[in-house]
Amino acid sequence: MSRRLPLWQVDAFTGTLFAGNPAAVCLLDAWLPDATLQAIAAENNLSETAFAVPRDGDFALRWFTPAQEVDLCGHATLAAAHVLLGERAAVTFHTRSGALGVERRGGLLAMDFPALPAAAVRAPDALEHGLGRRPREVLRAVDYLVVYDTAAEIEALVPDQERLARLDGRGVIVTAPGTDADFVSRFFAPKAGIPEDPVTGSAHSTLAPYWAARLGKTRLRARQISRRGGELECVLRGDRVEIAGRAVTYLEGTILVP
Repeated sequence: MSRRLPLWQVDAFTGTLFAGNPAAVCLLDAWLPDATLQAIAAENNLSETAFAVPRDGDFALRWFTPAQEVDLCGHATLAAAHVLLGERAAVTFHTRSGALGVERRGGLLAMDFPALPAAAVRAPDALEHGLGRRPREVLRAVDYLVVYDTAAEIEALVPDQERLARLDGRGVIVTAPGTDADFVSRFFAPKAGIPEDPVTGSAHSTLAPYWAARLGKTRLRARQISRRGGELECVLRGDRVEIAGRAVTYLEGTILVP
């Protein structure tokens, strides 16, 4: 007999439907087998599905791409908070990356994430050839951070996803100064089953420290310039980054799981 599980689809880092990054949120009473969680994420075929289980007034939270579980995800955390906060002002998620708090700030949801600063590295051949354009500099934390001089350069990128999938990092962030934002970015993670992620909250754990140091300020406005696009507000606080954005619900429903 099938189990009926509630599921929401939320557009994160946007105040407008059909923009931002769609994530699925599935609320469970207890953990299902990992293979079942992975199968649900693959069936949803979104960049991330967040699974939440109540835990002592908070929630345990895990994230799955269509291909694998990941250690940190921003937009699906924002989506889960949007679904689960209700009348509460704040919620804490217990994750592989530690406790992640989310607070309601007017129309924004502000997430408390670890800062993941990047260090300069030599660019692997697969990176430069995969992007097809020589960057200004290359750094690395969890992801490669590839810096260009203009937003137009990263808008024009048509990556060779097969080459980028050979890299040993999680994914590739490309970034440049913005015009109506402090900086812009795109994110590619073909190894995780995500050729291009529409808006990547966790990437801003690395982007915020880089741009804070380069621009000499800790409060930053960011835009991810994927086809769908997204808006983020970041504040660097020592070894933590506040990443804030809006979210809107697209779908509420029930899935049937064996």
